[in-house]
Amino acid sequence: MAKKVKKRKEIKRKLLHKYRLVILNESTFEEKISFKLSRLNVFVTGSLFMIGLIGLTILLIAFTPLREYIPGYSSTKLKKQATDLTYKTDSLVRTLNYTNRYLDNIRMVLKGDIENNQINRDSLFEQFKIDPSTVDLTPTKEDSLLRAEVALEDKYNLFENNTTTRNLILFPPISGSVSMNYDVQQKHYAVDVVATQDTPVKAVANGTVIFAEWTADTGYVVLLEHEGGLLSVYKHNGSLAKSQGTVVRGGEVIASIGNTGEYSTGPHLHFELWDNGNPVDPLDYIDFN
Repeated sequence: MAKKVKKRKEIKRKLLHKYRLVILNESTFEEKISFKLSRLNVFVTGSLFMIGLIGLTILLIAFTPLREYIPGYSSTKLKKQATDLTYKTDSLVRTLNYTNRYLDNIRMVLKGDIENNQINRDSLFEQFKIDPSTVDLTPTKEDSLLRAEVALEDKYNLFENNTTTRNLILFPPISGSVSMNYDVQQKHYAVDVVATQDTPVKAVANGTVIFAEWTADTGYVVLLEHEGGLLSVYKHNGSLAKSQGTVVRGGEVIASIGNTGEYSTGPHLHFELWDNGNPVDPLDYIDFN
């Protein structure tokens, strides 16, 4: 026990023993600066200096551009590029989803699949439906005043227009006799117009060719997209005069009458009109005679 106490006193004496650090002029041996030091002071001062140096290094690495030169740290430019790519990827995914839905609708138009088209339309807008029981329909004071003002103006309106149907002016694609009319019960969402072989088929309005290919069931098919969500479909053609992506004007030749496809029974044109995804009777808008 006495040895341990003696050893501790010896260590304490060594740590606290005073030393004098003197800086002399080498030529004249004149004393310039002197310091009184101990081992403990040197150890504490050195430790504080090392801690401060480490802290300063960490601050420089964390909050200054110098960290870009240290292996393992990504540069600010690289992070900005990664962020931009993330936004672009998200935009591309939304565009891809929209394009896939658009192509699905076009595919349904080509197949005449009106039931699935309506189902997809309902599911697409299902998330936007509102429960009427949760809506407060009590008119406000401002709403009542506006209603009274509108009613007063309409009372003396001599040119009130209640027409809600689309005003379409379409060119007849061909002239001929209709062999089969538009019939929803038989799922025939088109009219079949008989004409001689190789008779030119014309576009019913200005538009863009979004499909011009061969199909096994309906032969050579052309599908045009017009303004206002209108689509016109021309099936069983003998040949095609336009390719996908071509912009055409109303009355311009896009194909010729033929007898192609498994479902064709003779030279004729199978013509369809689709208004915002819904089939309409072409005879309501076009005179084929």
